[in-house]
Amino acid sequence: MQVGGRDFALDLLFFHRGLNCLVAIELKVERFKPEHLDKLNLYLEALDLDARRSHEIPAIGVLLCASKDSEVVEYSLSRSLSPALVAQYQTQLPDKQMLAAKLHEFYAFNAATAEHHAAPMTAAPVRREKKGGTA
Repeated sequence: MQVGGRDFALDLLFFHRGLNCLVAIELKVERFKPEHLDKLNLYLEALDLDARRSHEIPAIGVLLCASKDSEVVEYSLSRSLSPALVAQYQTQLPDKQMLAAKLHEFYAFNAATAEHHAAPMTAAPVRREKKGGTA
């Protein structure tokens, strides 16, 4: 990507068909630094001004860092006009049994929620008029 005659390298760039926007992903193998967010914001602005089409919504940025200091993140984001979150990634998956338990918990929660939201159908009594008059 070029900005002001200088070359910049975005780590990953995707197009989200459902959201209809570009998604820029920056990967950092170190602890969060405020300048990482500044760099991502530069990329997002360049994408919106130079690559975004008129029917697309503004680009979304994802910054993944090896670790973070929550206070540094909070201060870095406090004056930002764009909504943003910073998360840390893990290089190993959680334990298989724990994942299975969470999956079962998720299914049980969804089933309970679906039952709760499904309104019971009650039929009103149907009145039928007699045909042909009185006997």
